[in-house]
Amino acid sequence: MTQATYNQDLLIQKRIGSNYYFLLIFSLLLLFSEISTDKLYAQAEMTPWGNLNGIRIDGQLMKFGTNMCLIGPSMMDVKATAREKQHPSYSRNGKKQIVKTEISKFAFTEIVQDTLDDMVKINIEVAAAVDTIGAGAFICFEFPADEFLGAIIKLIDSTASRLEPIPLIPASMGKIPKTVRLTDFFVQASVKGFRVESTTRSIEVSTQGLTELILLKGNMQFGNPNNRIFLGILPGHTQDGQTAEKAFLVKVSGKIDRTPVKISFDPKNPGREFDGFGGNFRIQNDTLDPLVIDYCLNNLNVKWARVEMPWRSWHPIESINPLDAATAGKIADNVRIAMEMAQKFSRRHIPIIMSIWYPPAWAILGELNIRDTNGIFGNPLNPKKMRSIIKSIGDYFVYLKDSYGVEPDLFSFNESDLGINVRMTGQEHADFIKKLGNYLASKELKTKMLLGDNSDATTIDFIEPALQDPATYRFIGAISFHTWRGCDNWTLSNWADASKELNVPLIIGEGGTDAQAFGYPDIFYEPSFAMDEIDIYVRSCNVAHVKSILQWQLTADYSLLTGGGTYGTKGPLQPTQRFWNMKQFGLVAPDSYILPVTIDKEGISGAAFSDVANGTYTIHLVNQGASRPVILNGFPDNVKELQIYVTDNKQGMKEGKRVHVSDGIAKFTLEAFGFTTLISVK
Repeated sequence: MTQATYNQDLLIQKRIGSNYYFLLIFSLLLLFSEISTDKLYAQAEMTPWGNLNGIRIDGQLMKFGTNMCLIGPSMMDVKATAREKQHPSYSRNGKKQIVKTEISKFAFTEIVQDTLDDMVKINIEVAAAVDTIGAGAFICFEFPADEFLGAIIKLIDSTASRLEPIPLIPASMGKIPKTVRLTDFFVQASVKGFRVESTTRSIEVSTQGLTELILLKGNMQFGNPNNRIFLGILPGHTQDGQTAEKAFLVKVSGKIDRTPVKISFDPKNPGREFDGFGGNFRIQNDTLDPLVIDYCLNNLNVKWARVEMPWRSWHPIESINPLDAATAGKIADNVRIAMEMAQKFSRRHIPIIMSIWYPPAWAILGELNIRDTNGIFGNPLNPKKMRSIIKSIGDYFVYLKDSYGVEPDLFSFNESDLGINVRMTGQEHADFIKKLGNYLASKELKTKMLLGDNSDATTIDFIEPALQDPATYRFIGAISFHTWRGCDNWTLSNWADASKELNVPLIIGEGGTDAQAFGYPDIFYEPSFAMDEIDIYVRSCNVAHVKSILQWQLTADYSLLTGGGTYGTKGPLQPTQRFWNMKQFGLVAPDSYILPVTIDKEGISGAAFSDVANGTYTIHLVNQGASRPVILNGFPDNVKELQIYVTDNKQGMKEGKRVHVSDGIAKFTLEAFGFTTLISVK
């Protein structure tokens, strides 16, 4: 946020009005609520924990944020809905999205309904299960400082005749003096709503009766430059059993950005080779998983596979040699199934990553822990058992090769930085790479170690000890991280640098955006979920030059399909938008290399690929906004025409009219809020 923004007065004016204003809008809402045409509806973009990211109009997101929260005795005591902070349920019923969640024994039920083309309705019920002393339950609206630069805030039917602008402390004052209280940065009033207006964007929130408003001015010195407005649902001290319900109409408007986008790629400067996407095939449902796996393998271009090594079942009792037991035919069913799964991919000549989730009890310190009361996951390996651990895992690979003819390319403990479910420090990870790597080499096995396989892209420090230890290098075959919780381009570039430093491929071992989505599976069918997922994959190719991205999963877990009983859905297996995204993503020609791409507008991500030998070019573009013209530059003179495919919430990899190329330039219209792929035609 700029200094000029800090110094602007916050203008709060009383708006002349009455109940007639709300009733008129509400009547219009009822009148049009049954109209079925999609063109009349806004699209609220909602998270499964109950927060809104904004409202889409013609594909463009009019950004603002919301959360449901409890405010304690002061504004320093706010507990709000957020990712992985509660255990919500999420569902969709037509135009309504429904979230049920709990904050500190307060039960919230939120229904967000798409209504008119620029308006949504938010209805929230709150039930208190305890007596509290505090400000109560609120909905918070947050306005991004960059989107609402210099915004004016007006109150609707406020009981206050005038509220003076709230001064901010100039940044030149440096550290905030102890005499300045947080209360100097907010105001309270009773209102029927508010309006926030900037030069490019406006949002109006109205409710039928007066409710308490708290306005908290954005300030970087408190770590948040965004203005926040809290509207009361159950304000004040509460008693056990007390309930409240309140509805809010949210109307947005703003400029739709349809300005032309210039995109260019450089075919003369190829980067790393891209194999294509792959999948995780960890069997968790003996009935559904095989059906979904076969559908995916028959309909998707799968290039990599990650399977489980069920170590806990392979060697449950330390004193019983697992290799001898398996040779004698004493092998657990899930071990046999996992080995057969690996064999399936080996016969297809698909590279395999083998990962361990659960260790046997004898190999760890403490009782087997999924997550303890302090939020710590997993267990460390027992250092006194390390010789047995190395031999136990190594003998699994020996048996897999001898009995199934399979040698996995790479091995990892799944997310050992976090402890899902073996927990290591970075140094322990580096030491284990050397020990197991040396053992596998002594058995003349080709399997290398997968460095990292981190739970998130942000935990890259975990691999630093191995990067600083040259003794690990000869055992490392690739580096891996997972994309849960997202990652920005700067973080992606750091992973790219690490893989270049070791001169090994970079792999996304688990592709996905929300590790908790299995708890609210209706979110899998939301366009915003599908678009965020493919956006990360395209950016990972362009920025990190990944060799492959392995979807979590190509089974019934986090499935790309619906029907067939997956998450209780009925009917035959059917592709979702996420499935079509992955199928379209797999159109990249074999033996392609990633080309650098530049895009002169925000909201669009892209990646380019070239099969140099055959002269085939593939361009992936993810448009998070409205439709707009594109000027795409970089094709060699011999490329004259492009096939074009589009996937969005209404069409799956639909082929459009071919795009003409002249003097290396293609001009076309990029469709709104969708995934577009262009492929050169000889």
